[in-house]
Amino acid sequence: MDRWIASTTLRGCHAQLEPLGHEHREAITEAVSDGALWTLWYTSAPRPDAIGDWLAGAFSQRDQNGAMPFVVRRLADSRIVGATRMFNVDAANRRLEIGHTWYSKSAQRTAINTECKLMLLGHAFGELGCVAVELRTHFMNRQSRQAIERLGAKLDGVLRSHQVMPNGTLRDTCVYSIIASEWPAVQANLRWQLRPQRDPAAVPPEGQERHERRASASDAENQESQPC
Repeated sequence: MDRWIASTTLRGCHAQLEPLGHEHREAITEAVSDGALWTLWYTSAPRPDAIGDWLAGAFSQRDQNGAMPFVVRRLADSRIVGATRMFNVDAANRRLEIGHTWYSKSAQRTAINTECKLMLLGHAFGELGCVAVELRTHFMNRQSRQAIERLGAKLDGVLRSHQVMPNGTLRDTCVYSIIASEWPAVQANLRWQLRPQRDPAAVPPEGQERHERRASASDAENQESQPC
């Protein structure tokens, strides 16, 4: 089949997104074990003893439906700390969904998720020319919903009793999206969230006002470029 989403590696300051391969099996098993992520019944993280099935499903989506599954490599120590995916690909209408995302406990509440979303959305709207990107999550996964909303995505609606979960419960799915006209503002917000943090205590009081003027100018520059 002709692929709309080509195999590619996306590199940032904190993380690198690499196309998922069989060689990542052991690293994925270690990553999902950090925090026992499979015990969170409302997530898509695989159990360690079901990694083979999880890989098969990801490769099937890639080969049959044009999806692109990634592993997340933390650049600070070169460890695999999660996975994410571009899927539900609709090339004719230039739409796709970003999801199947999970992170090791050690990578949660860090800059990694924000940067990965910046790279994925930048690739979708920039390289692929998407008109819209969807993000979906379980209604009960409030942490995920808050993270999606912090991106700047808008809630399109809730699909009631949308899926049967592995534990037999019915999932209400929250459907969010970002459209192309919103991307510049979303991009600026993500870059702002990733701006270098400064320690005010390191600035002498008499130099605080002068420092703040320099910091303000520097932050404006960082909206366009985020140096590693």
